[in-house]
Amino acid sequence: MATITKGILGGISGTIGTVVGANFRGKDILRSRPKKSSKLPTEKQLLQQAKFKLVVQFMQPLKFIQSRYFGQNSGAKSRVNLAVSYMLDNAISVVLGVPELLYNKVLITKGDLAGFQNLTAAPVAGQKIEFNWVDNSLQGNASADDIVNVVCYSEDLGNFEIFQNIAVRGDLSAEMTLPLSYQAKAVSVWVYFNNTKENLACNSNYVGLLTIL
Repeated sequence: MATITKGILGGISGTIGTVVGANFRGKDILRSRPKKSSKLPTEKQLLQQAKFKLVVQFMQPLKFIQSRYFGQNSGAKSRVNLAVSYMLDNAISVVLGVPELLYNKVLITKGDLAGFQNLTAAPVAGQKIEFNWVDNSLQGNASADDIVNVVCYSEDLGNFEIFQNIAVRGDLSAEMTLPLSYQAKAVSVWVYFNNTKENLACNSNYVGLLTIL
């Protein structure tokens, strides 16, 4: 493996002949192209691959949120990498050899901003969800103008609906409307605050599996 310090072409990324260029912890490197293994993967390896595929597919629509609001970049690990690691360690169960997501363990955002207090959510006729919470705008680093965001996921539809900036902490309530296709569907719902500077969020709250009216 060779490290590229300076070169007329700058950093190299991708495959060139038998070598691969990449950026590792801020350094441009060259390494040998890996050889394909002739060994069949073990059951444990296949299960890990299935877990990873499940998590990555689920999180794909959330990357633009998690790249900003999931922990802090740590060395070579981006915020999205941290979110994947968290999901693999905490939000997966295996039933009869098949990995399944534990939606109540899923975190959409992870951060140090003060979260919701006494949050409730209820479906209302017309594909609406109403949210209510208690004023805690004087708690820690909370502010009355922290922004409320909602993430909804229908397993039946395999689809997310993301609602940003629907209210602020000081409003103490909010309402959002899902498309007609969600009527009578069970929907997992998360909410989170981010600050007005958009550099800090709270740990997202899972409010439950709601049947949309």
